[in-house]
Amino acid sequence: MTRTNAGYYIKEGFRGLRSHGFFTFAAIGIIAACLIITGSIALVAVNLNHNLNQLMEENEILAYVDETYSAKQTKALQSELSHLDNIASCQFISKEEAMNTYLDGLEDDALYADLPASVLRDRYALQVTDITQLTTTIAEVEQVKGVVKVSAALDVANGFVTVRNVAVGVTLLSVLLVVSFFIISNAIKMAMARREEEIAIMKMVGATNAFVRWPFVVEGLVLGIASAIVASALQWGIYSLMTQAVNHYSHIRLVSILPYQTLALPVSLVYLGIGLLVGVCGSLIPIPK
Repeated sequence: MTRTNAGYYIKEGFRGLRSHGFFTFAAIGIIAACLIITGSIALVAVNLNHNLNQLMEENEILAYVDETYSAKQTKALQSELSHLDNIASCQFISKEEAMNTYLDGLEDDALYADLPASVLRDRYALQVTDITQLTTTIAEVEQVKGVVKVSAALDVANGFVTVRNVAVGVTLLSVLLVVSFFIISNAIKMAMARREEEIAIMKMVGATNAFVRWPFVVEGLVLGIASAIVASALQWGIYSLMTQAVNHYSHIRLVSILPYQTLALPVSLVYLGIGLLVGVCGSLIPIPK
């Protein structure tokens, strides 16, 4: 491909896009929406995986003490819990300490201002040695007399794993890619239909198939790249709004959101790659027909 031909192909590609401007705008909008939906699902999975790793790194079990137990009985539980298998450390946390931790950062929230510590239970924070034996250790802690409830990262982690697997395992990506291919293919078909007579004349004067086809490939590329750019910009805005919404409810401490700055480059590159793939393949499929 010579430089002169490349300039002609690009010029003709953009001319074709301008000739059916509304459809071009609609195609970019729909493809960008498909990318955003797919990207949002992927970002949910990434954040769930991040939270899952944080939970598993804590290796912590909370053993809640029976409310009827006296201070002496509660203190005696520490020795029994410490001697269980797979327990690395055992730290007592009083109701007051638990309440102070819970209210950290919520001092100005009137809803929690008068919340008494008595609504909580004394508990022990147990660090385990081997995370792979967490289920067995939880069962052993539950058998200790005076322990009325056991909470562990495993409980929340299992929920994160389920949601993450659903997000990753869905076939939505394939469906959205097919939709994008279909949209670009129809855009190229429309462009070729508009220029059918011009193409026939070009063929009669000896134009090669490649010479006729390249402007339409350029159209597909531009549609894919433009969609990727629009999707990247909108994804940033949507993610930022969702992050602000989650951070606004700061008392919900089960979930932490990764800053988009750490995800922007890979997300943009993936969008660009998908845009190029969809653009090229979506334009090549209808051309021979």
